[in-house]
Amino acid sequence: MKKFFLGLLFVLLVIVGILLFNTFRMSSKQVEAEPLAKVDFSDQVYQNLSKAITYQTISLSEDAIPDSAAFFGFHRFLEETFPLTHANLSLEKINTYSLLYKWEGSDPSKKPLIMMSHQDVVPVDQPTLGAWEAAPFEGKITDTHIIGRGTMDDKGTLIAVLEAVEKLLSENYKPTRTLYIASGHDEEVGGGKGAAEIAAHLKAQGVQAAMAIDEGGYLAEGLVPGVNAPVAIINLAEKGFASFRLIVETNGGHSSAPPRENTIGMLAQAIVDLENNQLPYKLVKPIDSQLEYMGPELPFFTRMAFANPWLFKKQILEGLNAHTTTAPTIIDGGVKNNVIPTVAEATINFRILPGETIESVKAHIESVISEKVRVEPVGFLTNPSPVSSADSESYQRLQRTIRGLYPDVIVVPGLVGGGTDARYFYEIAEDVYRFYPMRLNSESMSRFHGIDEKISKENYQEILQFSYQLIRNF
Repeated sequence: MKKFFLGLLFVLLVIVGILLFNTFRMSSKQVEAEPLAKVDFSDQVYQNLSKAITYQTISLSEDAIPDSAAFFGFHRFLEETFPLTHANLSLEKINTYSLLYKWEGSDPSKKPLIMMSHQDVVPVDQPTLGAWEAAPFEGKITDTHIIGRGTMDDKGTLIAVLEAVEKLLSENYKPTRTLYIASGHDEEVGGGKGAAEIAAHLKAQGVQAAMAIDEGGYLAEGLVPGVNAPVAIINLAEKGFASFRLIVETNGGHSSAPPRENTIGMLAQAIVDLENNQLPYKLVKPIDSQLEYMGPELPFFTRMAFANPWLFKKQILEGLNAHTTTAPTIIDGGVKNNVIPTVAEATINFRILPGETIESVKAHIESVISEKVRVEPVGFLTNPSPVSSADSESYQRLQRTIRGLYPDVIVVPGLVGGGTDARYFYEIAEDVYRFYPMRLNSESMSRFHGIDEKISKENYQEILQFSYQLIRNF
């Protein structure tokens, strides 16, 4: 018995030794950067963003025809507000409403930079209007904020990039590297007619950029337990998006004599089966890079977990939501309270982890639910994007720009669960990243697509500074 306990103690000491070795070996991957001097932007920038918000460039659905008056009015506003940009950059309109600006660089050997953001916004639920501080498309400016739909998602970054270009032109700045500004008109409904067409157009021209950068990353404040400093999350990839309709068809009947397998009951069971048998959590790229960058900045015991995913993988991956998610979103069936319906349907949305596909998700559904339930894909579907590098020169240059502006910020690569237009640009850019310094906390996160969308003047200035310095640094 004594030998057993001695052996057990030896094993425990070995495990503790491995845990400590891996923890102390994990060193910070934050880069040192020269402080970047702030440039002056006048208060007119707030008026410009406010005016941009008043154009109701709403995307309603994939098949809806864009409101030409709103989009063309917005385009005229851009021409009037940024005269130097429109005089010195070429502008192509792709598929009528999407915009592609080109600022020709002096050195054709340098691969271009593509800065992205979209013009369209989501609609506002009419019952929520009373909960807004100001009307969603008024563009009200207060002492501290600009309020309105699109301030965060995503006119704020589009106008900021154009402000930065206008400022650089006023300083007679001449880039060596060509800059493209790509702005789709239908990102909120998949981007198939906007960003996808811009990317196809650039590919046909033989463009191969060093980097494309879009929305989808942010400055997280108070969102990482144990970390007081803001965390700049540069998302290297995004999950895929797919919805499937579950359809149950029976002979129906009278509710007084229900059959053993009820139409709605079968559908409900299928939903429960999917929720109880979700796809597994996996340590895949870029989650591994996220652990390497975030781990060294965490308190000791949390750092130990990040340094030893072989032992703590389950807890870490659950915390990072590193699996293909399952979310029932629509259900329909029944016409009267005493009639068993002949048809019942439900739509289940999946955000697909890199390494899995639309096809593998469908196979998973069919393996889990009853064969009596039909499965059909519905609406917009896309596989997970490729994963860009966290070791490339473009990433390091981006990281230095962020650290030069915000030396206290921790820069971490990540994976975004939502969709962006960036997914279409992997074939024409060596690296595709998602980041603008939008400051988000537990309160402001809900404003995306939600009630009382607004951005602080201070944060908007940070996005202006970032856009200006990123162009100079590239």
